[in-house]
Amino acid sequence: MIATGADGCGDPRQEWIMQLLCQADANILELETDVVDARPGAVLLAQSPGFPGGGGQLADVMRLQWAKGEAAIAGMTPDPRGWWHSFEGETEISGRVRVLVDPGFRRLMCELHTLAHVTNAVVFRAFGGALLTGAQLSADGTFRVDFDLPGSDADRLRALAGSINDEIRANHPVRAFHMPWDSAAVVPGLFRSKNVSPPRQADGNVRIVEIGEMDRQGCGGTHLASTGEARPVRILKVDNKGRQNRRVVVGFDA
Repeated sequence: MIATGADGCGDPRQEWIMQLLCQADANILELETDVVDARPGAVLLAQSPGFPGGGGQLADVMRLQWAKGEAAIAGMTPDPRGWWHSFEGETEISGRVRVLVDPGFRRLMCELHTLAHVTNAVVFRAFGGALLTGAQLSADGTFRVDFDLPGSDADRLRALAGSINDEIRANHPVRAFHMPWDSAAVVPGLFRSKNVSPPRQADGNVRIVEIGEMDRQGCGGTHLASTGEARPVRILKVDNKGRQNRRVVVGFDA
């Protein structure tokens, strides 16, 4: 679910995000590889285990190690040859490096992103195809999803917490695959953002994330292997954000 703040596929960098190892397997947390190019404070790597951030998902917490040092990775920038990894300082690195992803933070983002999909699917079903207008995962273990729901009842939205937790307990498997963009565009519900469609990739495809039989939509982020790996949630708040937007804030159930 990540398109313009809700579904990572809406990020203009997604053409390069398609190359990331974390999209094939979110459990890949380390990579040792050669530097393709370098400049002071940054190295270009042909591949990366990290998620750069985009849509509503935060960037991974990562470290870069090389023969003579180590530094926190401050950001990732796409390049036709791979990804630039920037870090503090003016060191210019050559040779082999290792990229390490913080496992706890990656797991949290996978969990929140999976839960955001489930929440999106439940609201989409309950409100006759309500479209997303934004989303954001947070490091504090909460997330928000915004919907185009003019005149909707806040109590009705809050009552969906039971249905969301039912879907979590159902332990739906989560998988990702690619399909032609043109084919996906004509399938109702695959593109969920009100304002932005996932961009067509260089190969003409789009990445789709599927959660059992309950949800299927374009997405570029990382997820759990099944909904049953996630903790139960509660709806913390429902806000009106303008005349049509309704914001649903979700957190873990203590």
